Amino acid sequence: MQLEVTLDGIDLQLLDQLQRDASLSNQDLARQVGVSPATCLRRVRRLHECGLIERQVALVQPERLAAALGHGLTVIAEVSLDRQGAEHLDAFQARAVQEDAVQQCWRVSPGPDFVLVAQVVDMPAWLALSQRLFTQDANVRNVRAFFATQRAKFETKLPLTPSSQAQEAIK
Repeated sequence: MQLEVTLDGIDLQLLDQLQRDASLSNQDLARQVGVSPATCLRRVRRLHECGLIERQVALVQPERLAAALGHGLTVIAEVSLDRQGAEHLDAFQARAVQEDAVQQCWRVSPGPDFVLVAQVVDMPAWLALSQRLFTQDANVRNVRAFFATQRAKFETKLPLTPSSQAQEAIK
């Protein structure tokens, strides 16, 4: 159940710290934000209950994983469809998000209809994925694939700077 929530400065500090390291103990998190452990726990629970904290996960370092497993290929693909009706867009999106290799699926505008970020084992795995998603779908008009050669930045942390209107409400 997602509830409406009003955020204050402490909530923003909690979210900032949790985005940096969600493995912090409640006591350490409370100390860093300057509140009691009971207050910290109550506020973090509220942030979960209202749906602001979607989930907590471990981030795996892809280069180290590739070195350990001997592979790894990141693909960014632009996908354009022939038919633009909501049912056609929804159908492609549903198929794309079902693929484990697809890490991100964005509907975008203008330009292509979708941008996908996929992580595959190697080029044969990309070929198999592209055949499942693109070749077998008569509605896919065009695909442009880009292969990552270096990751300069990867961040999951969202900026927490409130709008000027929200800053007034927080004061």
